[in-house]
Amino acid sequence: MAEPILKATNIETYYGPIMAIRGVSFEVAAGSIVTILGSNGAGKTTVLKTVCGVMDPQKGTVAFEGREIQRMDPDKVMRLGISHVPEGREVFPFLSVRENLRMGAYTRRDADEVARDLETVFGYFPVLQARADQRAGSLSGGEQQMLAISRALMARPKVMLLDEPSLGLSPKLVKDIFDIIVRINRERGVTILLVEQNANMALSVGDYGYVLEVGRIVMADTCARLVEKEDIKEFYLGIKDQGARGQRRWKKRKTWR
Repeated sequence: MAEPILKATNIETYYGPIMAIRGVSFEVAAGSIVTILGSNGAGKTTVLKTVCGVMDPQKGTVAFEGREIQRMDPDKVMRLGISHVPEGREVFPFLSVRENLRMGAYTRRDADEVARDLETVFGYFPVLQARADQRAGSLSGGEQQMLAISRALMARPKVMLLDEPSLGLSPKLVKDIFDIIVRINRERGVTILLVEQNANMALSVGDYGYVLEVGRIVMADTCARLVEKEDIKEFYLGIKDQGARGQRRWKKRKTWR
């Protein structure tokens, strides 16, 4: 079996004295879309911050292409080929769209290829080309999300970490953005690690999924199988069962913790 491009083993990360993730382990196969599901406060964002170097784990390892990267500075992690699209977009509001995109390529010296990649992201998101000279802070929420994804893509990453790309967006925009995420994965071969509360959308595009509850992985399977599990249907997809069967599943879910 091939070595996964990204692998976390028993990572524990704290906010001060509070343990946010507890012995979390997962693998991401090269070229795949892997999703981490969980409710607010489950630790999903902490997982991504630990992978990209924004937070250091107190225990455990994070390996990228077989090399341990835990406690490595975020800029070095990015240069290795991991781009992070944080929750809340975090574009540079006073820079233009074009300047934001060029910031994504600031480590690169291949000017001709950077120009080609700029045209590629404009092909994915034509609205960004139309707003290329507009300040990023004046874009809509959906346009800022498109810009954040495109800026990360300008680094030519091997792996993209996406934190809640659907947050605060209309259903149509969510579909449009996830369509592009799939295209980026399929057409450019970029591996995707996706943290998402919209379980329906995440499971529809993902290859493999992990369920995080109170800082622990409590379930892992292919997305095709996860979407058929009764607990996932009820608690993440909103498909509720009635009567004794539903009561049994609720009791079972409480034991996850």
